[in-house]
Amino acid sequence: LIYIMIKSLSIIFPVYNEELRLNSSFNHIKSFLKKEKKLKIEIIFVDDGSKDNSYNLIKKFIKNLKTKNKVKLKSIKSKNNLGKGAALKLGVKNAKNDWILTTDIDMSVSLFQISGWIKKKLIDKKHLVYFGTRSHKKSIVQRNFIRKILGDIGSVLISIILNISIKDTQCGYKLYKKKLAKFAFSKLKNCGWDHDIELILLLKSKKVKIKELPVRWIHKDNSKVNVLLDPIKMFIGIIVIRFRYL
Repeated sequence: LIYIMIKSLSIIFPVYNEELRLNSSFNHIKSFLKKEKKLKIEIIFVDDGSKDNSYNLIKKFIKNLKTKNKVKLKSIKSKNNLGKGAALKLGVKNAKNDWILTTDIDMSVSLFQISGWIKKKLIDKKHLVYFGTRSHKKSIVQRNFIRKILGDIGSVLISIILNISIKDTQCGYKLYKKKLAKFAFSKLKNCGWDHDIELILLLKSKKVKIKELPVRWIHKDNSKVNVLLDPIKMFIGIIVIRFRYL
């Protein structure tokens, strides 16, 4: 395999009512930018209609952060809360760099994971899309038992009903070559949790191979996941996608 170096990266964070978590996330971003010298980096925060002080905190962080020429930060705000898929779609539309990383603001997967992937030569010429997966044998995962069970059930349903071989569709840490991210997100119709599955089917329609890579994933409190309602929504969403695409 021929391995490639990533030279420029856009990182997209969807944000919804995250004021309690933002300070620790900002500290993480600062330490990443300090250590990651090789990459040209763009960071895009997409506020998905937050009702709290999230957007003001983001603007203040961007204004006060002293960055070098290779680093650009921007914020975008939606008037209404449209869902994670919609926030990512907006971020991808505005992304400028060669590669695009979508990830969660709670930093359940560290930004340094991308540096690890590059260092270990896991990014190769054959693949233009990479999904972090908690199911990888080399992944280190800290999450509670109920979430693990729900994740496993979801994976089985997605595999059987939609014939998708990706083991972990829901891990938020995903890396795309810009042209493929722009293609898939521009066609995206689902804006909730199920946007990940639709993206896979859109990429599959273009015969794009997705490579799953290991992550270190740590469960963070204050998650927006509802363990009672979300599995029901998930099942309905899978059926709807099945009729739309297959």
